[in-house]
Amino acid sequence: MSELPRFNAYVNGQWITPSDGRYFETVNPYTAKVWAEVARCTPDDANRAVEAAHAALTTGPWASMTATQRGALVHKLGDLIRDNARELAEYEVRDNGKLLNEMLAQCNYLPQWFYYYGGLADKIEGAVIPIDKPDIFNFTRHEPIGVVAAITPWNSPLLLLSFKLAPALAAGCTLVIKPSEFTSTSTLKLMELVEQAGFPPGVVNVVTGFGAEAGAALVEHPKVAKVAFTGGTESGAYVYQQAAKTLKRCTLELGGKSPNIVFDDAVLDDAVKGAISGIFAATGQTCIAGSRLLVQDGIYDEFVKRLVEFAKSARMGNPMDTSTQVGPVTTPPQYEKILKYIEVAKSEGAEVLLGGGPASGPECGDSKLFVQPTIFGGVHNKMRIAQEEVFGPVLSIIRFKTDEEAVEIANDIAFGLAAGVWTQSIKRALKVSAAIRAGTIWVNTYRAISYLSPFGGYKMSGLGRENGIEGMREYLQTKSVWISTAADVPNPFVMR
Repeated sequence: MSELPRFNAYVNGQWITPSDGRYFETVNPYTAKVWAEVARCTPDDANRAVEAAHAALTTGPWASMTATQRGALVHKLGDLIRDNARELAEYEVRDNGKLLNEMLAQCNYLPQWFYYYGGLADKIEGAVIPIDKPDIFNFTRHEPIGVVAAITPWNSPLLLLSFKLAPALAAGCTLVIKPSEFTSTSTLKLMELVEQAGFPPGVVNVVTGFGAEAGAALVEHPKVAKVAFTGGTESGAYVYQQAAKTLKRCTLELGGKSPNIVFDDAVLDDAVKGAISGIFAATGQTCIAGSRLLVQDGIYDEFVKRLVEFAKSARMGNPMDTSTQVGPVTTPPQYEKILKYIEVAKSEGAEVLLGGGPASGPECGDSKLFVQPTIFGGVHNKMRIAQEEVFGPVLSIIRFKTDEEAVEIANDIAFGLAAGVWTQSIKRALKVSAAIRAGTIWVNTYRAISYLSPFGGYKMSGLGRENGIEGMREYLQTKSVWISTAADVPNPFVMR
């Protein structure tokens, strides 16, 4: 009998064992030790969860709640997250190896999503339409789209879940969540808080396991009305293809290869910090990573010198230690992918300015998943290292001369999730941010997000928007109601 903690799935307000009794192991990336077992759910388990969510949507207490009542529950969940932020953060670190500092900051910020959308729940108003036909009263109402399948990644599980969970609940939807098989435990701990908040059974469900089993069953289920997915572009395209078979609505937040552009009038020390934040924070395992650093010709040498010196000081180590700045890569497959791209860059002729391989040493503990913070110079935008998402601590520096060339390089990519612009000229900031085809542009900052501001991508970086009022609308559908006040029915053979 295993002595490891065992996590079951959460369906219809109950903790359930997987239908075939199988579990899988979850490994701490820093200690390299198995620390828990998680339910390996089957398509039957996924179906059971969808049926529970559909029943909660159409019958029972959730279906009859007012928007104000729903909003109060969402707000209460925010309070519980606030009170348990430290525990949730520690579960995330055990699963994904990211820094406790970062995960704790995220978990402390999460309640704001639930406060914002809890307050917004009863403020999404329909309209009376001044219709052009006599004796007709026409109005619109916004209704929940239905059962939502929320599929989340391993890099920031609870933050990216909150992007989906808070607005979906406020809109009146019900959900089945499928977290990454690498990072399921924090989502399951969150379900304990969902229970405490008093959500009726079936409103929020979690099936854990693998994409080809539990995840695919959710995407294909006819009673799922929407898929909210965050992950890689290839997986997202497959989800979109499968969801189209039953005309599901999709929100897809996918990959990126974001340009971080430093102009010759930038405050160099600030821009150095922005470049470091853009690529080495979170060990580069973020979709918005500023992995292409574009530096203007006149400041190139001085800027690169300062950047490399600063990056050398990055402290690798135990992510639970608050002095650590770079932790391990989360998963073995991702670790191998990063090292492969480093070798690709070398073979393409990129110059290694820092790092360039695996990291080892006492600071790495028992982990075999550390990669040296790596900087490549001499990169041009047609290289694979400049075009393909690495999702690791690997930076490519590209030299440019003019503003027009910077914009051309920035846009010459399949992705369009984010970009950074470093300049002291407001004219240049506005002009360049308008010209870059990406969903988020940061000027003199990087990697900032808020529940108030919409987030999403252009091109292969995704569909739809999360956060802000636009994020709420993704979970609503509009109904038009026509009421005749005429004394009699006009000619039934003629359209009114």
